[in-house]
Amino acid sequence: MIWFVRHERNPGVPTVPAMKKIDWDKRIQRAVELGERYPSAAEILAFYRHILDFQKTLYANVPSPAPTTVHSESGFRERLDLDIAVQQLPALLSLVQRTGPPKLAQEAAEIGAGKLHPFSPPCHASSEQQREMLRSFLLSTDGNGPESNHFFARVLLQPQAEHLAATQNAQSPGFSGSVCPVCGARPQVAVLRPEGDGGKRFLVCSFCVTEWEFRRILCPVCGEQDHQKLPRYSAEDFAAVRVEACDSCKYYLKSVDMTVDGLAVPLVDEIATAPLDLWAAAQGFNKVIPNLMGF
Repeated sequence: MIWFVRHERNPGVPTVPAMKKIDWDKRIQRAVELGERYPSAAEILAFYRHILDFQKTLYANVPSPAPTTVHSESGFRERLDLDIAVQQLPALLSLVQRTGPPKLAQEAAEIGAGKLHPFSPPCHASSEQQREMLRSFLLSTDGNGPESNHFFARVLLQPQAEHLAATQNAQSPGFSGSVCPVCGARPQVAVLRPEGDGGKRFLVCSFCVTEWEFRRILCPVCGEQDHQKLPRYSAEDFAAVRVEACDSCKYYLKSVDMTVDGLAVPLVDEIATAPLDLWAAAQGFNKVIPNLMGF
């Protein structure tokens, strides 16, 4: 049985956003470790490892763009290469059909056959159809729309987005908005990084994985600031990961506490702790945005 404990918050003051560092091998190794630690997550983490390996290869082959300042999330997204992503899509569809869960594998087969929408008849998939599928994801800002094939677009375009975000000067010191200052997507997870005798809270973008500092007592959805309405819940089985909820808007995201586990990798730990999502949903909370695995 998982016991949940509600925690009170302490105020925090935003300063300078954290710098982005990408280590694909670290993500992959963390997925392996957590798959062994949490048997209930072993299957989904095994699939996620395949996706991370695939994304690592994509990232290594992204052409280096000329450094520039991006003035808006639309400008950032327009610089992603849809043609390259279309060329990489068949390899991803094949991978998912071999290693993915049955429902996703079936969807990969349908996309490969040209059935990109639920009620469209099968046909030969044209590159233009596939390009439009990817473009639809980018126009959705955060990939939280009804199209289930956003999984494939997100897998393909995220390495490009991370690569571009790592080379751009797209945020200002002191930025404290609730969506990513680089690409405009919603946060996937919060992370508490050690500082002094405590920790500083950052949000991690669900698309380009940029981190930016965010106040400890502030809901990223509705702006609630009353600490009594911003509970955090923890479970004994997941000491470093908590549910950060808002009683006003009923949204939540998970927080990874690096002061508890310095080896945590926020994106991976977020996926490995699915029981927290199930519990939060049972309490009537909605997630800010589903993770790459769809929950």
